[in-house]
Amino acid sequence: MRRYHDEEWGVPMRDDDRLFGLLLLEGAQAGLSWSTILNKRENYRRAFDGFDPVRIAAYDAAKIRSLLADEGIVRNRLKITSAITNARAFLAMRNTEESFATFIWSFVDDNPIQNRWKVQAEVPAATPASTAMSKALKKRGFKFVGPTICYAFMQSAGLVNDHLVTCPRHGALRS
Repeated sequence: MRRYHDEEWGVPMRDDDRLFGLLLLEGAQAGLSWSTILNKRENYRRAFDGFDPVRIAAYDAAKIRSLLADEGIVRNRLKITSAITNARAFLAMRNTEESFATFIWSFVDDNPIQNRWKVQAEVPAATPASTAMSKALKKRGFKFVGPTICYAFMQSAGLVNDHLVTCPRHGALRS
């Protein structure tokens, strides 16, 4: 967790495919701790073909059964099928030449929000921006993208800097 915090969490990410993979993991995390998913991240990468949206979008009933039997991931049918649905929605955006990253970053006017939280209790579970993102993603056909999941996604993808002001990463990510 420390390495993830120090090297990845909150670092602005603008690559469509990496953002898609992160959204898949955030959806899998719903109702669980992030450490559970982080510990299974490589298993997810293997099970979901390197988070390749083209391959995931083509998954059939046999692949779903295989994923439901994979002890290395969270074996929740709704989460697995939402990954497939989301891959298809992601590809639909790509097919209209709409950049997923540009779309996602539009919710923060293309600049990371620099919060200045002093204690963890100040950090919200959702914001108006994450609620707007959730609604827009759902309108495009995405699943498991509620406001709380979207806010966690925004935090991890660096759309918001939610490191506490006492954390050395806060200042490093401000610049």
